[in-house]
Amino acid sequence: MSEAEQNQQPLSWPGIAGRGVLMGLAEVVPGVSGGTMAFVTGIYPRLVSAIASFGPASLAMLFNWRRFVAHHDLFFLLSLAGGMAMGILAFAQVMSWLLLSYRPVVWGFFSGVILMSVWVIGSERNFQVLKIWSGPGFVAGLALLALPVVETAPTILYLLAGSAVAVCAWLLPAVSGSYVLLTLGLYGTVINAVSELDLFVLGVVAAGCAAGLLLFARALARAMERFPEQVLSVLTGFMLGSVIKLWPWQLEGVSGWAALTSPDGYVANTQGSGHVLAVVLAAVCGAIGLWVLARLTRN
Repeated sequence: MSEAEQNQQPLSWPGIAGRGVLMGLAEVVPGVSGGTMAFVTGIYPRLVSAIASFGPASLAMLFNWRRFVAHHDLFFLLSLAGGMAMGILAFAQVMSWLLLSYRPVVWGFFSGVILMSVWVIGSERNFQVLKIWSGPGFVAGLALLALPVVETAPTILYLLAGSAVAVCAWLLPAVSGSYVLLTLGLYGTVINAVSELDLFVLGVVAAGCAAGLLLFARALARAMERFPEQVLSVLTGFMLGSVIKLWPWQLEGVSGWAALTSPDGYVANTQGSGHVLAVVLAAVCGAIGLWVLARLTRN
């Protein structure tokens, strides 16, 4: 079944919400993209198209509610948003504990997820286009690790702007919004706000996300409409290059390439366990789980 045919398949709200739960879970982990989950579960083009449909003309449609709902695919977006909210609320505290106690295992699992995502997405691309366009994406993905992590107390304006940038990353099936938040020094603030239900901080984040989506979605939709293979090939290469961000053994308080270390180095510097066997098993489980998920949701 082609991607175009898949995108025309009707989905029930539980099916859409279930995909939203997976996207929400992915966004809780720095380095994993909700956009990747949308892509491998077959709803990515529909998601980008629905978000890009919002604009100045949307205000006039408010007086014709049925037209507004149909034009913006609102049933789809609300079902997906509800699922994402459930995924984030259900897993934020659990993921915070896992990252604190078993960080190498968590990142090992999602390394397997991302590597299998590269295979699933890359195998659907035109090979000649992929061969040319994935290279620049791969280099950009490697370069992403060199971004310094900001460690300052965020102001409201900084949180607003950072949320707008992060949600643009969320919309791409290769870039993690959580990793962008981590790089900008906002990840701890946002994850604590979710865990503690800090409505003020969450409101600022939501406003920034809305602004980012409105500004970015249309440009992405046009690029994918005109150059779909090239755009997705670049993103496939980017995903492969940026998987190094999820190297399981990283030193805390150190950014960039200097943070990467061996299991023994991790144990010596953190006083924790390297969990080497568990990391390998988690990576295999993540890869198998993603492959099964892609098969179940896209066929």
